[in-house]
This record gives sequence, structure tokens and C-alpha cells, in this order.
Amino acid sequence: MNTKKLIAGMLFIGFCLVSHAQTNNKVKEQDNLAKEYFSQIMGVAVNATTSTKLYQFVYDWVGTPYRLGGDSKKGIDCSKFSLALYENVFNTTIGYNSRNQFANVTPIEKNNLQPGDLVFFKIRSKSITHVGVYIGDDKFAHASSSKGVMVSNLNDSYWKRYYYNGGRPKTEDSRMMTADLSEFDNEQ
Repeated sequence: MNTKKLIAGMLFIGFCLVSHAQTNNKVKEQDNLAKEYFSQIMGVAVNATTSTKLYQFVYDWVGTPYRLGGDSKKGIDCSKFSLALYENVFNTTIGYNSRNQFANVTPIEKNNLQPGDLVFFKIRSKSITHVGVYIGDDKFAHASSSKGVMVSNLNDSYWKRYYYNGGRPKTEDSRMMTADLSEFDNEQ
């Protein structure tokens, strides 16, 4: 009788392990499909699409019109867009305007940018006037005053001319705040 219980228990544990492995494979498959999809839409290499939550947020906002001081899908400006992204993707609050956001980052060289880093511009000004969020492959998401929320290339002549610096928000525990943290991918 004890042998039957032992075998039944082992079969049950085996079934649970197989079921768990299949669930993990389905989640990985769905994540890979999402990364491939966002890669195609945003023109970012699949290996650069580290956080589906970041790309889903950007995708959901693309096309939202620009509105100075706006903070909703009816209209949003660049700093409110980066603020909303950080609050929703990273559960982190950053400053309310581009200059304040820059004051609260650790500067990052352009060639060291990672998805989720902020990119700052001085457009016809000596001070920072625009901010976006780097998404990989020299692309960044931002709220453009002429076209609303969109994805642009840092190497386009316009953005290259006005690019000032990149930055990663400082955090109290000094951990790097980038979009490749797997904990964010699993919260969806």
C-alpha cells in the first residue's frame, strides 16, 4: 500500500514539474513573439528588445498628439511622456520637466546607452529643451511638438545636431535603472 502511495506521489510531482516547464515555455514563446513584433514595428533589432513592457508602453502611446503641459492620451509633452513611461514601466518617479529630469540622472555616453535611458537635447537653446527615452539601436521614443509621440533615430541630422547627453536616473539603492531587468518583463 505504501508503495502505491509513493508511486502516486512521484507521478504527481512529475506531472507538476512537466506542467510548470510547459507554462514557462509558453511564456518565453509569447515574450519572443512580442519582442519580434516590436522589433519590426519600431525598427529595433530583436536582440535589443530587452523589455516587452517598455516597448508595449511606447507602442500604446505612439500617435498621441503633442500638447504642452499635457499628461494624457488626449495630448502629452516630452517630459510628461518620459515621466509616464518611468512611472508605468519602472515604477519610478523622475522629474516633471526635461531640465529637472537631467538634474537627476547619471550622465551616460551615447555609445553606452541602454533601453530605458533618457536622452536630452538642447534645441536652439543653451539649456535642455527636449527629452526622450532610448529604446535601442539608436532609436528613442518621445513626444515631438510636430508629430506627437513617435520613435526617432538619434543619427538623423536634426537629432544629431541638437543631442546633448544621455542619462540614467539616479536611484537610492544605486542599481542601474535599465529596461532589461527581467522582473519588469514578468509583471505583465
